Amino acid sequence: MGGGHPVLHRPGDSPVHTLPAHCKLLAVLCFALVVAATPRTAVWAFGLYALLLAAVAALARIPAGFLLRRLLIEIPFVAFALLLPFVVPGERTAVLGLSLSLPGLWGAWNVLAKGTLGVAASLLLAATTDLRALLLGLQRLRLPQPMVQIASFMIRYGDVVAGELRRMSIARRSRGFGARGIRQWGVLAKSAGALFIRSYERGERVHLAMVSRGYTGVLPLIDDSGATRAQWAAAAALPTAALTVCLLGWTL
Repeated sequence: MGGGHPVLHRPGDSPVHTLPAHCKLLAVLCFALVVAATPRTAVWAFGLYALLLAAVAALARIPAGFLLRRLLIEIPFVAFALLLPFVVPGERTAVLGLSLSLPGLWGAWNVLAKGTLGVAASLLLAATTDLRALLLGLQRLRLPQPMVQIASFMIRYGDVVAGELRRMSIARRSRGFGARGIRQWGVLAKSAGALFIRSYERGERVHLAMVSRGYTGVLPLIDDSGATRAQWAAAAALPTAALTVCLLGWTL
């Protein structure tokens, strides 16, 4: 199984990179749960959460620009949040000459703040952990085997299918094909059908090869080394600090 996706994973040897994947997975999950449980009116708490993530990014030597560019993935959620002040009923307030719903403004802030922090934490996890390690981490956390296997096969053969698609595209262009209008849609449809058939047949061949080598429906856990107490403590630092901030947010 290959390494991490080049768009998200940023190889390194920082203390964050070297933490076991299952430790980081639990840390990010707990951090996201704590952020979700924070009252939306504790605006200062979300600023502290952002500082915590910035500290982790600095420790992992992940550039801010690297993360900011990938945060664009949440644009659909931003668009949804921006609509809330206009459509949510309730008390109105004037902002820049616009009559906006006060509950809608709080709802938009809630979605933007918590969503952005959750996405940023996930991006840090992806940037410091390759896909193979993430899948092994899910195995160690006792995620159902079928789910882990589906994810591993999807990641592995996504690149295989993409490579086949590139080869078919090169073959079409070498024969002078160019998709310039609706007349070429038939050729593209036939190419899609051929790609599906080739992918299906390859999947059958791979499955037969795996069965002939002793595959029984469970992938072996090659690296069964656990995490030390020091590694668990290091991974717990982020959610523990976030939990402290959350509790202060409810009490202050």
